[in-house]
Amino acid sequence: MQKLKIGFIGGGNMAEALIAGLKRSGHAGNNICVSEPQQQRRDYLVEAYGVGCVAQNADAAAYADVLVLAVKPQQMQAALGGLAARLKADATVVSIAAGVTTSSLHAWLGESVNIVRVMPNTPALVGAGMSVLFSRAGEMHKQRTEYLLGACGESLRVDDEKLMHAVTAVSGSGPAYFFLLAEVMQATGEKLGLDEAMAAKLAAQTALGAGKMLVESGRSAEALRHQVTSPGGTTQAALDVMYEQGMPAAVRQGVMAASKRSEELG
Repeated sequence: MQKLKIGFIGGGNMAEALIAGLKRSGHAGNNICVSEPQQQRRDYLVEAYGVGCVAQNADAAAYADVLVLAVKPQQMQAALGGLAARLKADATVVSIAAGVTTSSLHAWLGESVNIVRVMPNTPALVGAGMSVLFSRAGEMHKQRTEYLLGACGESLRVDDEKLMHAVTAVSGSGPAYFFLLAEVMQATGEKLGLDEAMAAKLAAQTALGAGKMLVESGRSAEALRHQVTSPGGTTQAALDVMYEQGMPAAVRQGVMAASKRSEELG
């Protein structure tokens, strides 16, 4: 797998996260090629990761055994123009664009192309990503994609493409929900008298610790919440207000809104 030629259409944040993960896992920079229109961004990627960079999407497509489509959903159709004829016959085409369906990708690239649709998230940048893939392509193409994703976190598969909207809402957009909570916790800590650095550290390390407990304890989020909530204590006082103010409902409605927007983008 480490000998695969991996190409990227688009050199933005998510492409960088995947490239960083690949480099950490030992994938050589000279086996990675990024198509990126901005010269400044190309220069940065070459300097930071030792990858090859080109200005034309077709050049990355012709290079790749695995081609990652890392452009915004609204830009996808234009970005794929003329690429079908340049793809290798057994190339794996991996889309990480939210909401863009495999049927749309086939319409733009051709029915014979081996397409894998993926919903990643930005913690891939620190090796803690959560990605989900859907594909009707052969097992080799799914395994190639799991190699790519495994370099920067965990991955799962779904058999029904419609579930990708829920995946997008929960894990794709999910990091922002936790960042917002940490942001509010920090700001409130400062209002209560903590200095900025201490409030930020407390919020960040608490998020890390809570996440680690959730992943490693084998217990549900609900069970862990009950474990740290003593009746009549400070945590109970905070949670009572959060329920009264409608925090669970707001989060639920927000996740539903993200899923709906994913459908609209498709």
